[in-house]
Amino acid sequence: SYPAPAIASISPGSAAPGASVTITGTGFTGATSVTFGGTAATSITVNSATSITAVVPAGSGTNLNVVVTTPSGTSNAAMFSYPAPAIASISPGSAAPGASVTITGTGFTGATSVTFGGTAATSITVNSATSITAVVPAGSGVVSVIVITPSGSSNSISFSY
Repeated sequence: SYPAPAIASISPGSAAPGASVTITGTGFTGATSVTFGGTAATSITVNSATSITAVVPAGSGTNLNVVVTTPSGTSNAAMFSYPAPAIASISPGSAAPGASVTITGTGFTGATSVTFGGTAATSITVNSATSITAVVPAGSGVVSVIVITPSGSSNSISFSY
């Protein structure tokens, strides 16, 4: 039998869903799965007994355990983080309270909140990793809109009431 797998490193240590990461270590022969915080990689390629390429699954968070499983056992955990969200645009850029706006960007998986000048949106719908629909809360003037996920807070973008 082979020794249990052992992870030495994961590179890069932070990547968006769909990106490829390289896991280096030992005992990867016959690897059956790689998980990121308990979620199976989209795909894995065992390059050699010391290298696996894995495609990052959808998810969010920081300091998640990445684990390799082979018929000989389960590896130690390597730390992995999804990048913080980033807002590219908001449309429309001006609206009244109660209106719906669409926020586009990246890293929106698992978004827990969208704030308008520090006030939580009336409701949010995470359409995809790159799109959120938010209902504008009560407010006035020009405010900063921020998306919050388990991976962190986004940059801010201006919005006018």
